[in-house]
Amino acid sequence: MNEMTEPGYHYAVMRRAIERIDAAGGAALSLDDLAAEMNMSPAHFQRLFSRWVGVSPKRYQQYLTLGHARALMRERFTTLEAADAVGLSGSGRLHDLFVRWEAMSPGEFARRGAGLTIAYGFFPSPFGEALAMGTDKGLCGLAFTDETGREAALADMTARWPEARVVEAPERLAPLVEAAFAQKGEARLHLIGGPFQIKVWEALLGVPSGQVTTYSEIARAVGHPTAVRAVGTAVGRNPISWLIPCHRALRKSGGLGGYHWGLPVKRAMLAWEAARADARA
Repeated sequence: MNEMTEPGYHYAVMRRAIERIDAAGGAALSLDDLAAEMNMSPAHFQRLFSRWVGVSPKRYQQYLTLGHARALMRERFTTLEAADAVGLSGSGRLHDLFVRWEAMSPGEFARRGAGLTIAYGFFPSPFGEALAMGTDKGLCGLAFTDETGREAALADMTARWPEARVVEAPERLAPLVEAAFAQKGEARLHLIGGPFQIKVWEALLGVPSGQVTTYSEIARAVGHPTAVRAVGTAVGRNPISWLIPCHRALRKSGGLGGYHWGLPVKRAMLAWEAARADARA
């Protein structure tokens, strides 16, 4: 089997490894023990892990310590500028992935998805099973099911656009999902939300990978500096997790804050991005 052409296998190994490292709660795990739990030789596991993350399993464990979020706030805090973060430029870059988005008009949002056909499917990902949803314009939803289960995640997402026609058609979404998690190529997004929500999501797209910001910084970036609570709500309602990086929004204190699909997923995403950023430096 060629792991580089078998994303299901590749992601399943990474998900299990991340879960195991996260469950250790900061305790060091040896390469031999981790590899044995993945049913691999130490050399093969280290090679596969390092290819995906960019650093060794030992180095990666340091990014999942309880103090990692506070370290990010000290060392990689981003001050968002409204002109840059909410410029309606329609493009952004996440590593080697080019993200192009189109926002729904307020009138379309008011119709609650009426006239839209939304395809959905379940896919393996490095952060657990993902539920992907999309229109003919691009991905409009990306959720993670490990904490909630498939049925609850699908009900949560479809309730956001109650008048839309929802059909199971994973083949329509597979190329976009593969690009999203392989971090190469282009991912098209269709932002379906209210005007304020879309401004917040666009601001999130302005936070570079490997860096973090705060809810108050996002509020300033969208021109509503006192609306921190409303910003937090909009961040929590982000329908396209990972690609619209709500996981990069932290509390001023350096606390992780919440995450709609589970804090273990948020920790893994932040650790993955920080490790990749350091590997590229």
